[in-house]
Amino acid sequence: MIGVATWVLAYTAPAPFLLDAMAGDRAVWHLPRSEPPTVYLTFDDGPNPTTTPDLLDVLAREQVRATFFVIDAHITEETAPILKRMFAEGHSVALHSATRRLMLLPAAAFARRLGEWADRIELSAGSRPCRAFRPHAGWRSSEMFAGVAQADYRLVGWSWMLWDWNWFRPRTADSVVARIAPRASAGDIVVMHDGDESAPRKDQRHTVEATARLIPALRARGLRFGVVCENDLPRG
Repeated sequence: MIGVATWVLAYTAPAPFLLDAMAGDRAVWHLPRSEPPTVYLTFDDGPNPTTTPDLLDVLAREQVRATFFVIDAHITEETAPILKRMFAEGHSVALHSATRRLMLLPAAAFARRLGEWADRIELSAGSRPCRAFRPHAGWRSSEMFAGVAQADYRLVGWSWMLWDWNWFRPRTADSVVARIAPRASAGDIVVMHDGDESAPRKDQRHTVEATARLIPALRARGLRFGVVCENDLPRG
């Protein structure tokens, strides 16, 4: 039973575990502490025409840059201008997946997939994403890590409990702020959702409201905001 549980957690744990230790600096779940102390807001599953523009408005008003992990299937003629705006306003754009099945791909096939997604973003937005990938729900595999290495990417997770999902309960701005505001500290990676992997236009209003409240709350604690891919991801 312990062996089975350990094996499952290696692939699915929402925090660094065995596979991440074996992957070394290809696995990023926390960034080095810096002065001034910096946290990293990241957003998954966009671009979403219903939510992402309003979220970008909040970030622009607060003069905060963030990192957007986008899904290839959500990049369309309608959402390409949103991608362009992300780049133009200084945000990092990185790669995300909409399915856990990618963890079953051979390493070379997965590396090719990352390249194809990056090419499409560049074609749609005129800029290339940074070399960061976040797997759906954090599910990863040894083949995925090998593919990440072949493509010279890094797999980026998030800091413990600094997420917006609630098991068996709907997400709300109140629950997100209550969890993240008192916990976030220097080097932490926060993950929220401006989209939904199975519903590209689902309104994620709670993320917009939570972000508008979190930024001043975290600033009041002496924290500033950075992007995950600033000068590429640090090694070691």
